[in-house]
Amino acid sequence: MDGNFREAAAPESLGSGSGWGAAGAPAHLGAARTPSGGFVLVGLAADGGERFRLPLPDRGHAAAVHPSRPLAVAFARRPGTFGLVVDCLEGREVARLETPQGVHFMGHGCISADGARLYTPENDYGRGRGILGVWDAADWRRLGEVPSGGLGPHDVIEMADGVLAVANGGIFTDPAMERQKLNLGSMRPNLVYLDPDAGRVLEAVAPEARQASLRHIAMRADGTIAAAMQWEGEAARAPAVLALHRRGEALRPLSAPGDAQARLKGYGGSVAFSGDGGLAVVTSPRGGVAHLFDVASGAFAAQIEQPDVCGAAPAGPGLLLSDGMGWLRWIGSDGAEVRRRETPGLAWDNHLVRVAA
Repeated sequence: MDGNFREAAAPESLGSGSGWGAAGAPAHLGAARTPSGGFVLVGLAADGGERFRLPLPDRGHAAAVHPSRPLAVAFARRPGTFGLVVDCLEGREVARLETPQGVHFMGHGCISADGARLYTPENDYGRGRGILGVWDAADWRRLGEVPSGGLGPHDVIEMADGVLAVANGGIFTDPAMERQKLNLGSMRPNLVYLDPDAGRVLEAVAPEARQASLRHIAMRADGTIAAAMQWEGEAARAPAVLALHRRGEALRPLSAPGDAQARLKGYGGSVAFSGDGGLAVVTSPRGGVAHLFDVASGAFAAQIEQPDVCGAAPAGPGLLLSDGMGWLRWIGSDGAEVRRRETPGLAWDNHLVRVAA
């Protein structure tokens, strides 16, 4: 399947020898809304200062980062169809991807460790199936697609052996019906491990609660996956919205004790591991809290109160959290707040992406 593709000339800063170690490279990327109602992609320095601010055609979501070149692909929030290839040293667009007709992006993607391919979770609503788009990460041509192993693929990560971990939310939508969820009575979310060359599912695990839509995933250095879920059933029956997984095992749900779990309101907005891998965090903008768990024991470690918190990414040994009120908040590897910074005029969207350790 061919997509629509437009490319601009790459600037000299993207030549050999320029990488993420170059001076001026951002530490994190985040999409945000401005007071005028416009949308931007922002490159953040390690201290939260702006490296660049790039206008987006519409609301953004997350980004895929090139492993060696100072490039990232910023994706539209579903059901958007654009992906902007960004020179992160100069903060400008150098190419644009667009999905084929009848297909839209789901807001996430990943670039392979060798820098050769971009994989994008997509809703092929014209055919009623979930797919991963496959793109050449050198010239940004669409090479084809493979089945995602479920409906509503949302997030994807490449593992050390080249296998793709895919979060299939299990929900079918059609842009003609806006964001209406059309199959809640029969949804089947899963976490799939996929051979992208053969297009073959190697392993699939599903949450015990069928209406726990598995949306976002993060990976620790040892291959442990953390998965955030969004509950689509009765509010009073909401299960855990965070689970850990190792290939060959069952999902391991993590819950806070007592009333703390109810604060999440059944909604995991984003998920990340701390920089040292000791903590896993799930955020809930609906509940205005982030929950931290000790990865080794699964024990609840802390509840962070932060209105409209959603973005989460590793930062140093700890974490960086962002919210729709315009705040960035750094959390140490012990779960305690280190510092915070206000970013006037920016309402941060759902995700933060680390681009440099």
